[in-house]
Amino acid sequence: MIGFPFWDPTIIILIPGLLLSLYAQFKIQSTFARYLQVRSAAGITGAEAARRLLERARIYDVAVEMTPGTLSDHYDPRKKVLRLSPQVYNGTSLASLGVAAHEVGHAIQHDTGYMPLNIRAAFVPVVNIGSTLAFPLLILGLILAIKPLVWVGIYAFAAVVLFQLVTLPVELNASARAMANLEGSGLISGAEVGATRKVLDAAALTYVAAAVVSILQLVRLLAIAGFFRRDD
Repeated sequence: MIGFPFWDPTIIILIPGLLLSLYAQFKIQSTFARYLQVRSAAGITGAEAARRLLERARIYDVAVEMTPGTLSDHYDPRKKVLRLSPQVYNGTSLASLGVAAHEVGHAIQHDTGYMPLNIRAAFVPVVNIGSTLAFPLLILGLILAIKPLVWVGIYAFAAVVLFQLVTLPVELNASARAMANLEGSGLISGAEVGATRKVLDAAALTYVAAAVVSILQLVRLLAIAGFFRRDD
């Protein structure tokens, strides 16, 4: 017999991942806030740094714009726009430069055809469908006791897990590019290198936590479906 997915003892499987996720959120927020107060020696804004790094990479068709929110920074490969939050766009801190350089890293990945980024982009339509249908199908299958429907829901969620796993190398590589570009361009040096790396490492931890939570959730769903029961 298959149990209900929420009120089930298997919820304990998620606890380590949830704790890691809470820690990762605390780490990125506290680290970002700390180094947002440390002005870079270069004294330029995140927007200026982004434009310099794009030019250094000979990328001239990517716009740099400001977007609302905090830590809402992202690169849009469809419109070729690098969007920075107000604190990053206008800020002259090490945190601002680090985050701006990270997003430039994604633009460089896109420009050079970085394979993991292309794979992640190809996964987006599948993930959108999977994240929308996974739990409705799973719950419906459990309520109606239709096991094949439960497994369709699990397969749909597995696509989300794969997307999280593919995201990891993309984000880690963007951070590595950010550090190399900031140092290579002379925008940071000395003690600034270690401080900027702390910001990027804290951001990377959030992606690691998201992947761990997704994996544990998949394990939990498999347990609910009886995957680990020998007599099933």
